[in-house]
Amino acid sequence: MRLTPVLLLPLSLVITAPLPVFAAGWEQLQPYVLTVISALSVVALTLAHLSIVRMRRYQSKLEQSEERLRLSLWGSGDELWDWDMLEGQLYRSSSWHQPLEKPGDSQQFPPNRSEIHPQDVERVTSSLQQHMHGMTPIFEASYRIKAANGQWVWVLDRGKVVQLNEQGQAIRMTGTLKNIQQLKETEERLSLFARCLDNISDAVMVCDTNFALLEVNPAFVSMTGKSRESVLHSVFELCLYPARFLHEIRQALLEQGYWAGEIEDKRHNGELFQAELSFDVIRDELGQVQQFVGVVSDISERKKREAELNRLADTDTLTGLPNRARFSSHLTQLVREQVEHALLVFDLDNFKKINDSLGHELGDTLLCKLSERLSLFTRFKAKLYRLGGDEFAVVLENTNDIHSITSLAKDLLKQINLPFFIEQHELAITSSIGIVLYPEDGHDPQALLRNADTAMYHAKHEGANRYLFFNDSMNKLAVKRLQVENLIRHGLKEDYFTVFYQPKMDIVTGQLVGMEALVRFITPKKGLISPASFIPVAEETGQILEIGEVVLQKTCEDVKRWIDMGLFHGRVAVNLSAKQFMLPFLCEQIDDILQRSELPSYHLELEITEGTVMQSPTLAIDTMKKLRARGIHLAMDDFGTGYSSLAYLKQFPLNTLKIDKAFIDDMNTARGRNMVDTIVTIAHNLNLTVVAEGVEQAEQLQQLKQLRCEIIQGYFYSKPLSAHDFGLFLKQQKQQKPKLTAVTG
Repeated sequence: MRLTPVLLLPLSLVITAPLPVFAAGWEQLQPYVLTVISALSVVALTLAHLSIVRMRRYQSKLEQSEERLRLSLWGSGDELWDWDMLEGQLYRSSSWHQPLEKPGDSQQFPPNRSEIHPQDVERVTSSLQQHMHGMTPIFEASYRIKAANGQWVWVLDRGKVVQLNEQGQAIRMTGTLKNIQQLKETEERLSLFARCLDNISDAVMVCDTNFALLEVNPAFVSMTGKSRESVLHSVFELCLYPARFLHEIRQALLEQGYWAGEIEDKRHNGELFQAELSFDVIRDELGQVQQFVGVVSDISERKKREAELNRLADTDTLTGLPNRARFSSHLTQLVREQVEHALLVFDLDNFKKINDSLGHELGDTLLCKLSERLSLFTRFKAKLYRLGGDEFAVVLENTNDIHSITSLAKDLLKQINLPFFIEQHELAITSSIGIVLYPEDGHDPQALLRNADTAMYHAKHEGANRYLFFNDSMNKLAVKRLQVENLIRHGLKEDYFTVFYQPKMDIVTGQLVGMEALVRFITPKKGLISPASFIPVAEETGQILEIGEVVLQKTCEDVKRWIDMGLFHGRVAVNLSAKQFMLPFLCEQIDDILQRSELPSYHLELEITEGTVMQSPTLAIDTMKKLRARGIHLAMDDFGTGYSSLAYLKQFPLNTLKIDKAFIDDMNTARGRNMVDTIVTIAHNLNLTVVAEGVEQAEQLQQLKQLRCEIIQGYFYSKPLSAHDFGLFLKQQKQQKPKLTAVTG
């Protein structure tokens, strides 16, 4: 704003009134008067000059002030505005690099209404009205305004009424408009950080380099139980740690810029909690450390879960005893540290029968009660482990004293033998214990456990309810067993398993009515391996499943070939092992084999032992019914040697009952003969065909005829023959009787 200078005219003394003339003295006074007038003129001129100089100086200062104001506005980025309400003019001197959109009609209210963001108009209008009515000393509002590029920019608008009319109404306002876009973005960012800090679940604290707390978030208050006001400007401390701990943290921060670790601290109410604590440094523009920021994460619940998981990982879920993983870890540590110790491994004799007859739930209860009883016994406390199933272990450290170990083994058997009362059942159980010593019986945990199992196995086979120390002969047997296992695996791979056949003859006509398929294991180097050697091993290892499948496949193929040649029309009996019979997909497997060999199902008979079906009678009956539905005949092998009940026997869908060779051999006594007579009678009463096994003498044949036994099998007619030799046997039978009666379902 420029001011118009005022022109000052020089003063002149004008004497208009006539001076009194003194004729006498004018001439004397005239020089003096002229001198005074001249002096006054000079003074007036001087004063005028000085006034002009002052005015020019004032004008210069005003121009300098205007220049400073202009430069200040330009430097600050502010924009000056002047609103003349009477004239309806809004003057705005934009100094922004990206000027705002040109003002619209200043008759609007506010005068730049068209430029203001729609969401901000009402707020700006209200603030402006309050100031114009004298309710606020200044007008101030932050809002979004449209820039020339069409973008919305945040501004701070400040102004004041500078002129009122006679009625006291505002007629002029001036002010400034400041671009605060970056400030607003920074403010929003800081607000976002503040909200995050307030809502984060971890406790956050900002402190100086001496750990005096400058700020904490709500999570810190919640976690520690201390109010914000009580901790600000106090020194952060860990009450469970010495002062040097924080000093070490400070040194690490100053040297490395970061520290983290797990701590334990106490809340305000005295409750302990575990946490992860981390610190980072905050540096200024010069890189100097100014503050520390710390984060505390409460990990108490996580630690509890980890502890529980570790407990579960090391603890047997049923009995609560340390489990096999814990046992292996302990044994490994003892071996690594070369600590003398003894290992006792034991299981319960005939525990499977308890499970099968009384149910698995009762069996589990028995294991729990046994574990509880042994854990209460001082000599076993903290030494007892459950390895799985009904197998347990006791580890005795720092001793190889035979007397102490034997005494403990006896006490162990004594505690196990005490009766258990469970669900109105009184259970008397026994156990077999295998004992090994370190380092005498093994130099690694695996060898020790393997040898202890071997000793336990021998204790069980020597009559059970006893303990045995491992010795070298047991090891030799174990090695032999391992060799047989490997030999079986190799034999299956190289197809060393074959099938021999023993004929079944009609006791009256002497004609062939069927045969039994018997597995044989013949190797190129060792020749024929006795079934008594490899079958028990195959049963234990599960290899019997693959052997059984091979035998069934080869048998069906052989029989189909003989049927196609017209040599055979009867049934072939194939033994099913207990593991085979319990297969959930047994029926489907047999269907597949019969389909591949194209053998009609009524030519197949499956032999099942008493022990197999009595392991789970209900399941056995269901499986047997499925097999009978396919037209397959079923025979119970070795009848009388097991523990089947007549109640179950009448439920089994059998076709044939086979009398074990042991009863046939005993027929030379009256008691033996009566036993066979009883079995035959039972079979006939159940409408079952009777087959006598192991018939070797003519006298036995005659006795069986008198007892009305239908079919015999044994060396009296033929020993087991290879497939080739049995084919020749069939041809001989055909020559003796040209026409054989066909078998029907």
